[in-house]
Amino acid sequence: MPEKRSSVRHVEVGQREAGQRIDNFLIRELGGVPKSHVYRLLRSGQVRINGGRAKPDRKLALGDDVRIPPVRMAEKGEAVRPPDEIQNRLRKAIVFEDANYLAISKPAGLASHGGTGVLYGVIEVARAWGRHQFLELCHRLDRDTSGVLLLAKSRDALLRAQRAFKHGLAQKRYFALLCAQLKGGPYDVDAALVRSRLESGERFVEMDEEEGKPSKSRFTVQARYRQATLCEVEIFSGRTHQIRVHALALRAAIAGDRKYGERDEQKPLRALGLRRMFLHSHFLQLPPEGDFPKLLITAPMPDELRDFLARLAPMR
Repeated sequence: MPEKRSSVRHVEVGQREAGQRIDNFLIRELGGVPKSHVYRLLRSGQVRINGGRAKPDRKLALGDDVRIPPVRMAEKGEAVRPPDEIQNRLRKAIVFEDANYLAISKPAGLASHGGTGVLYGVIEVARAWGRHQFLELCHRLDRDTSGVLLLAKSRDALLRAQRAFKHGLAQKRYFALLCAQLKGGPYDVDAALVRSRLESGERFVEMDEEEGKPSKSRFTVQARYRQATLCEVEIFSGRTHQIRVHALALRAAIAGDRKYGERDEQKPLRALGLRRMFLHSHFLQLPPEGDFPKLLITAPMPDELRDFLARLAPMR
């Protein structure tokens, strides 16, 4: 059976990684890949920093572009143990836990689950703790989105959450910074979405009223800046990339969104230090059902996003 391999990735170095050696950076990014293979990638020149070769002791600088080549991924059924650093980081990110659910404020850059090109995600990390006999994702967040991610500890709890999401009974709210100056509002975007694939194999989502699935989002302005507008976004459906694509209907894009945002409009915010997509799930509520009481979970905006907002010039 041929080996599964990831695709080429480009990672921009943020504040947390700046000053770190490239070998240590890769060991963390490629958790589960043997260290010997990491050093082989460096020696062979497959890893590139800003387009050039890098020695293992090369220290990363803020904004560096790191090219990570395809690596062998675990075969189906082959267990991969997430690094201790990631396990400890997620333990500290728990924002709620009771007998039925576990909620984590997912960091940006970590997938909800493992898959093609991804050795592990939040669910694999949480299972590696060995604390729960049953643990399943109730929903998903994009890899580059941070915030509330709900996991169920039993089949009944999972089905209760899935029913709430399916029938539009769950309340989900996000903070999103848009590359535009919005006035007034709130703005309702009711546009059907369909998933497509480019010839390169890259997946993307677009608005299509004929073939798309019904989707609705409400954008409410929270703060206005000269360079952007902070909105709270409530979604009434849960489509892939919904907020990111619905923002385009407002002639805007999510700040830091490399897939749907135009490079030129993102430059001013990148110059001010934005190193991730500014999209954070801060509120999740499920209604009571049977023996399950109402569930309300919040996750504060991460420090890196708050710090970035403090650098923006407010509108007067």
